[in-house]
Amino acid sequence: MLEISFLTRQYSSKHGRLVIDPQKTMKPLINVFLLIGLLRPMIVGAQGTTFLSNIGPAASATAVGSDSWRAASFVTGTNAGGYELNSIQLQMSSSVGTPSGFAVYLYDVNGIFLPGSSLGNLVGSTPEMDGVYTFAASSLSLSPATGYYVVLTAGTSLANGSFQWSVGQTSGFSTIDGWFLDGGYLQSSNGSSWLFYRPNPFQFAVNATAVPEPSTLALFSGGGLFLALRLFRRARAKT
Repeated sequence: MLEISFLTRQYSSKHGRLVIDPQKTMKPLINVFLLIGLLRPMIVGAQGTTFLSNIGPAASATAVGSDSWRAASFVTGTNAGGYELNSIQLQMSSSVGTPSGFAVYLYDVNGIFLPGSSLGNLVGSTPEMDGVYTFAASSLSLSPATGYYVVLTAGTSLANGSFQWSVGQTSGFSTIDGWFLDGGYLQSSNGSSWLFYRPNPFQFAVNATAVPEPSTLALFSGGGLFLALRLFRRARAKT
């Protein structure tokens, strides 16, 4: 009698049965699928690209506190698969007084083109001195050709001091892939009611990774499945 088992693979004329040995057959298949799983996030990418930046010489700075929120808007590019946000860099001036609880958020845009809801916070060091500070994102996806706001606040009011977000000398910026600053530089005393603040931009840069279109990932996965099938047949032919 011929008996097939999916747990081992070896042919024994003595017992008259065919069984599948995972050390010879299933292991190559597992390795291929693991490779596909590992390479997919590599396709999406982790390093990131600076798609948008206006970091450069500063003209002045604006105060950030719990009663002095600040927001700057940007619009993503046209990559059909969207983007994964890696980090946002902020050009900051030295803080004043003893502020604390500095916080950076990504907001979507509501129906009247103001900051809507928080999509998540970004993590970085406290900007106490002049410099460019990087704030890392985690699992924040950006849709193509869509507006977002970088929103800053703090845990202490201006009475305790303030963090200082640098303001550019001009409205110019560098960009690739169709990203752009759309001129929304806002202030709020409570994070919900917003007013337009000034024409010159708050200074920041956006680092993200373009996500491949689903068809690209499907093509790669299909190739991996084809390779897995070839390995399966090769292992079977050797037994």
